[in-house]
Amino acid sequence: MAADNVSVSGHPLVQHKLALLRSELTEPKKFRELVREIAQLLFYEATQDLALAPLTVQTPLGAAAGHEVAERVGLIPILRAGLGMADAIIEILPTVHVWHLGLYRDHETLQPVTYYNKLPNQPAIDLCLIVDPMLATGGSAVAAVDILKAWGAKRIKFLGLIAAPEGVQALAEAHPDVAIHLAAVDDHLNERGYIVPGLGDAGDRQFGTG
Repeated sequence: MAADNVSVSGHPLVQHKLALLRSELTEPKKFRELVREIAQLLFYEATQDLALAPLTVQTPLGAAAGHEVAERVGLIPILRAGLGMADAIIEILPTVHVWHLGLYRDHETLQPVTYYNKLPNQPAIDLCLIVDPMLATGGSAVAAVDILKAWGAKRIKFLGLIAAPEGVQALAEAHPDVAIHLAAVDDHLNERGYIVPGLGDAGDRQFGTG
């Protein structure tokens, strides 16, 4: 695992909510709420290096010096499991640009298949943030970064909830310039490519389709 570009949150709130998220007793409504809350906390940690520009605002008592985000942020949720994380981030930074990528993992080959891509012709953003709850084999994440780099994106980060060591290694080796922000790195992948102990299928658990 490449330590230089991998950040695993040690925040007590992240770890508390992650334990609730993993539980098989957590129903879809509560699961979605936890995904949203953890995503917001991780987004806060992952964007501490955003550039700022000076801004002066008028308070009821006078002028106050402040700041505003000076970078254009593009949010790329991987369909469908990334949608819950994307909605949460939009609540914090409503000015983000959102483009969806449709990637699914072939259950026989465990390789990613792209079925949806509506990126515009030219990137007009400074930071691309890929969001996907699970980083398992790493195939979908690597494919997403490949697509964004071919599109012209220069600065990319990956934001996920739980990863397997195999997925972290695959993404870090394929794209060592991509920062990886996670809530946890688990033990291993099983023979079906699921993270152990993980939390099951994040998409099914969000949308009640398991």
